[in-house]
Amino acid sequence: MHESGENYLETILILKERNGTVRSIDIANELGYAKPSVSRAVKLLAKKELIVMEHNGELVLTEKGFDMANAIYDRHKIISRFFVEILGVDKASADTDACRIEHIISENSFDKMKEFINKRAGQKKTVL
Repeated sequence: MHESGENYLETILILKERNGTVRSIDIANELGYAKPSVSRAVKLLAKKELIVMEHNGELVLTEKGFDMANAIYDRHKIISRFFVEILGVDKASADTDACRIEHIISENSFDKMKEFINKRAGQKKTVL
């Protein structure tokens, strides 16, 4: 899937967690995109069976869509955490950079980064 599709899925997941429901206008407002652009993207995601548009206009992730969105968001959180906790990058910069990197980082590099963060978190707990 392309980066833009991944961004839409991740945004739907985040908005659902934050607001309880998600509509196309919510995505447009969150991402600063034009409504017609969001409408096209929503149609493509629905065609790929990653989301469903309910009769009331609410967008709902399918199981497949949820799994993809969750994996993307997990990447974002881990990469951002790595930048903040390990490299000392400020949170805003870390989030911006993570949003770009989450789409292109290899599985191997991401797994190593996640492993490093998890080991470090485990070491902190045992030291206390």
